[in-house]
Amino acid sequence: MSNHPVSDLVARLKNGYLARRTTISSPVSKLRENILKILKEEGFILNYSKVKNDKIEHFDIHLKYHYSNPVISEVSVVSKPGRKIYCNADNIPSVKNGLGMVIISTSKGVLSDHEARLQKLGGEVLLKIF
Repeated sequence: MSNHPVSDLVARLKNGYLARRTTISSPVSKLRENILKILKEEGFILNYSKVKNDKIEHFDIHLKYHYSNPVISEVSVVSKPGRKIYCNADNIPSVKNGLGMVIISTSKGVLSDHEARLQKLGGEVLLKIF
C-alpha cells in the first residue's frame, strides 16, 4: 500500500484490468469508498463490497468488461501529494469532450464532475477516468 490512497486505488484498477481479473481488493478508507461509489453509479465497475478477514477490512471490487474489453480504458491521478490541483465550478476540466469523467473532492464530499457543476462546487481534482 502506498502513502496516497487515490494513487494506490488507480494502480490496483489498472493492474486488475491488465491481468483480466474479475475481482480485485483494496484496503478500506472513506475516500476510496466514496470514489468506488461514484465509479459504480457511473457504470465503470460492477460492484464493490466491504469484507472483514481476521481483523483486516478490505474492499472486493468487481471489475466490469464489455465484450471482454475493459470498461475503463484510461484512468490517471491528477492531484498528487506533492502537487495538488484545484479548480472552481466554472473551470472543471472535461475529459474526452464529456465522454470521460473527473472525480473531485469538494466541501460537500467526493463528487463526479457533472454533479459538482450542478451544485456549483469546485475543489481538488482527484482523478480522470475514461
